[in-house]
Amino acid sequence: MARIVIVGAGLSGLRAAEELRRAGFEGEIVLAGGEAHLPYDRPPLSKEVIRGDKDETTLRPAEFFTENAIDLKLGSPALSVDTASKTVAFADGSELTYDDLIIATGLTPRRIGGLPELSGVHVLRSIEEALALRADLAPGKRALIVGAGFIGCELASSMKSHGVDVVLLEPQPTPLASVLGTTVGALVERLHRDAGIDVRVGVGLETLSGDGVVDTAVLGDGSEISVDVVAIGVGSLPVTDWLADSGIELGNGVLCDAVGRTSVENVWAIGDVAAWTIGEARKRVEHWSNAGDQAKILAGALTGTGDANAPAQVPYFWSDQYDVKIQALGTVSSTDQVHIVKDDGRKFVAYYERDGVLAAVVGCGSPAAVMKMRAKIAAGTPIAEVLEAAAV
Repeated sequence: MARIVIVGAGLSGLRAAEELRRAGFEGEIVLAGGEAHLPYDRPPLSKEVIRGDKDETTLRPAEFFTENAIDLKLGSPALSVDTASKTVAFADGSELTYDDLIIATGLTPRRIGGLPELSGVHVLRSIEEALALRADLAPGKRALIVGAGFIGCELASSMKSHGVDVVLLEPQPTPLASVLGTTVGALVERLHRDAGIDVRVGVGLETLSGDGVVDTAVLGDGSEISVDVVAIGVGSLPVTDWLADSGIELGNGVLCDAVGRTSVENVWAIGDVAAWTIGEARKRVEHWSNAGDQAKILAGALTGTGDANAPAQVPYFWSDQYDVKIQALGTVSSTDQVHIVKDDGRKFVAYYERDGVLAAVVGCGSPAAVMKMRAKIAAGTPIAEVLEAAAV
């Protein structure tokens, strides 16, 4: 009986297993993860878990895996893969052979080198880390968030709900500048300032100090601030170190074709770790909805049941901050020309123009205005046409 081993038991790995069963695969499926938990959802860690609305974010109960004949191997990360013998070696000394291997190992947070080991400093990735950060929050405490990407912005919103005084630090000109550009980044910055966040842009973290527990942060401009809690969110790196000697082609992640095949036969990759071919480029897409979209395509290609002519999905992602949802449709680039078509001082809608067409739409607190543009983006509608319609 054929065996598919999926390394990485997060959202992407789970979705791959689910879609393989839906596609009619009847062989063995082994879902292997480094953490001891059942597969769980990570986006709520910076939101519901930090706010205290949830203590766990398990995606499927244990019975689901039994009912769908998905074998779980949890609590031991993969160390290496021998693609000649089709064998994966794990940290607990065990090995698994495969007929097909799906790499779904996701990301690991970037660290800031040279910082001292101090209590009260957190890097958010796991459920344990989220619960530990939440336990450090209390009214009147001062928190420093290093990095105003999506994780940093969501943490600022969630921490504020605990009555914490928050400083949000970002070396770039605005929050989310590298993702959404500075025009929309400035609108996100306004959202945080209006909520009482001390946003400091154009400056980074130099170092931290304290007697076992963090109490002072020194910024890149030489200024010092007193802090009780520090959360570092300065991006993530694809988890590919275990593939170093595998012969699998790596770049910014695991390099794949348009359906998830890697450079080695019978090896596939999916999710945040995978750089799929999109048009002429190979690109990693770090969005929750992408896991499900890729899983359907990969499972169809692996089992031979997929539709090769299926239309490409329009990428979609969102971020919950305070009482609004920031949503994006399409492939957003910070170098696009941005047209603000709605802005009431809090909620906004922005159209992103690339090569004269509508490439993406980003909205804050404007779900209908964003979602109705899906077909326009998919069709490559001229920007003049959508701007004219927006002005009516």
